[in-house]
Amino acid sequence: MDFYETSPGPVDESVLYDQDKHVSAAVWEGQERGALRCHEHTSKLDRWMLTEKQIELVKKAGFGYLRLIPAISLDNPLISALVERWRRETNTFHMTVGEMTVTLEDVAYLLGLPIDGEPVIGVTYTACDALCIKYLGKLPDSGYASGGMVKLSWLKETFSQCPENASMEDVECHTRAYLLYLVGSTIFSTTTGNKVPVMYLPLFENFNEAGKHAWGAAALSFLYRALGNASLRSQSTISGCLTLLQCWSYYHLNIGRPKLHHDPIHECFPFVLRWKGKHSSPTSNRDVSFYRKALDSLQSSDVDWCPYANISHTVIPEFILNQLILGRSKTMLICFDKAERHLPDRCLRQFGMHQTIPEEVQRWERKTRGVDGGVDLSGKMESELNEWSYRRFHIVEAEEDLDENEYKHWYLKITRKLVGRPVPISSEFQRMNAALRDVAHLADNLSTHGMDDLQIQSVTRIRYIAHECLRDHARSSTDVIADPQNDVGKRIRGKERVRRREIGKRKRKDDPEQYYAVNMNVPSQLYDDDNTHLYHVDGDVNNHQHLSIPANAGDHSELSPIAREVNGGQLCDVTDDVDCDITDRVDECKLSHGSDQNMPPGSHPTVDVMPQSTLSSSEEVARQNDFSVLA
Repeated sequence: MDFYETSPGPVDESVLYDQDKHVSAAVWEGQERGALRCHEHTSKLDRWMLTEKQIELVKKAGFGYLRLIPAISLDNPLISALVERWRRETNTFHMTVGEMTVTLEDVAYLLGLPIDGEPVIGVTYTACDALCIKYLGKLPDSGYASGGMVKLSWLKETFSQCPENASMEDVECHTRAYLLYLVGSTIFSTTTGNKVPVMYLPLFENFNEAGKHAWGAAALSFLYRALGNASLRSQSTISGCLTLLQCWSYYHLNIGRPKLHHDPIHECFPFVLRWKGKHSSPTSNRDVSFYRKALDSLQSSDVDWCPYANISHTVIPEFILNQLILGRSKTMLICFDKAERHLPDRCLRQFGMHQTIPEEVQRWERKTRGVDGGVDLSGKMESELNEWSYRRFHIVEAEEDLDENEYKHWYLKITRKLVGRPVPISSEFQRMNAALRDVAHLADNLSTHGMDDLQIQSVTRIRYIAHECLRDHARSSTDVIADPQNDVGKRIRGKERVRRREIGKRKRKDDPEQYYAVNMNVPSQLYDDDNTHLYHVDGDVNNHQHLSIPANAGDHSELSPIAREVNGGQLCDVTDDVDCDITDRVDECKLSHGSDQNMPPGSHPTVDVMPQSTLSSSEEVARQNDFSVLA
């Protein structure tokens, strides 16, 4: 069996240290969250009627090409499957063939945004009125503004058509409204779905100065942060420039890529326009599971590492060509509070280079704006801004004649190779059930002759835990069979465990004397293997519960009902997300073997368990798919 069928990685957790928080951990446990809700609003951009004066101002501000962004239908399952492979520890996709990411070069080619210049940062705001009056000349209508944000619908309804005879001041106000709508619909779309922060407005005060900012770097920082948040198992939405992400995937991966109805030879800039218009995309039957399996089996032949290599540079603006070198800059990307690391050294093959083992990622603090208005983030982002200022001194260079085998060997150890399970959880459930039977069988047939006190106590504890876990396994197996979509039925069984615990609490509260009715003074005893004498184990059980295991029960005998709590701790349940360490629990509970004959009246009866030679082997159990438990 392939090692990764049962352990998808990482083997070395030094790189992907947040694996337990990642959505791939939840998927492996059978917890499907479905396709993410994708927030982007490119569909209504063409409803803005811009005048020639406005278009000129938009170009000066650096958005002459972004305004051409097409309304591409988002493939939510594809985006969701990509998110499952995004790692915020490295800001890269961990594919089966190596790491990949959306780079500054991709942003320049696909969106035509400047990737060099002043960082996009400024003052945060919690109120809108003052800024809207100053930069837009109007106040938002009641209900259209809150928490330093305005609704996109208000911007469109109020400013989408500038009068032909408008004054220059009005033209500038309408253009600022359009730019705010543009960035709020595309590169800075939020999970609110229909709002945009007004903190970007001061950056549009002077259009020439606005054009000096690195809007492409800010867009990528925003997307990195959005991908990182969406990759957490608790999230269900994603924002940022998802058109950029989807078109990046179309260019680099032969998965979900539509077939074009037009000739792609005649390219136009920006390259995102290649996917404009109608094309064949049979995605109706493609869900997240479909794309997940495709990415889990991704081959090198499915990857186009350098998709722009054969595109004529004659269509690319000169200012973009001059900035492309920063695509290989190992630097910090900044968009207000969103500072994210750009690590091209982890995906050198996207630049036509041989991949080396990258340097360790320097961890950084992901800061937030906070709730205070009027805060200039430049003060709290000093180190990030300093790193951006040295961006041209950290260009990754190529190494010639390099053997990538060392990298591949290293990568397999640090990555999460699979997201979906090659073997269904139901099969893993059967395998665990069979293994538990083997443990119970061995413990039941193990001779105690010659063992010391602690060894006999340990064997007894192992035997007890194995049978208890088998009993819980049997209860939960019906959930697994009843719901094949949720292989392990974890949520249902979790609710059952909560109900059992609540029942126990009610019993203790309603009738504590009956619940704690035990024999406090009966010594714990074990028969040895030839039944010639009793073995005495000193000590009592916490909560005064006398636990014992029968030594002469048949195949169909039942273990005695035993309290669920020992020493204040929860007994092992193999279906829980906790480690079951048997040896650590030996001292928690003293068990006893013995007959229930000649017990004093009112004492808690004990039951004996004998070796069960009729238990099947793990192979036989797995073959028979028998979830029943010899209880």
